[in-house]
Amino acid sequence: MLLRLPFRSLAIALFVVCSSLLAVGLYLQHVKGIEPCPMCIMQRYAMLVCGLIGLVAGLHNPGHKGFLAYASLLGVAALAGGGVAARQSWLQWFPPAVSECGPGLEYMLESFPLASALPMIFRGAGDCSVIDWTFLGLSIANWSFLVFATILAALILHLLQRGKQRT
Repeated sequence: MLLRLPFRSLAIALFVVCSSLLAVGLYLQHVKGIEPCPMCIMQRYAMLVCGLIGLVAGLHNPGHKGFLAYASLLGVAALAGGGVAARQSWLQWFPPAVSECGPGLEYMLESFPLASALPMIFRGAGDCSVIDWTFLGLSIANWSFLVFATILAALILHLLQRGKQRT
């Protein structure tokens, strides 16, 4: 069973999955032209943090206390990312009358000097309630939520499994 794999293998697998998902996001942005909104950028940060925690934990191969520290950090990052993804999914299902995410990329570049526009571009552009892409009927935010929820569920199950082994 997947949960019986060593923590080191699971942590490296987490890094590979998160890296792959970030690569898909960059592909959609740079090849397909789908501009990320501010909530998408925050989810990318959370995914990056989850992946980096997986990489460092996998390379470190910690003992029990280190495992608990990595598990705590991973749980916080996955909860944060999942919370943002859940909020964006909600906005997509029930869009507000006025966009809450800020101006689009073109508007920022036309309206602000480059030095002012660059930080805004880094924060993302576009309307967080718009669904620009779907796969199997789910938006990027929906998939992101499922990934973060899966990370949390696997983490909890792994913690429970380790707890049984220690008793």
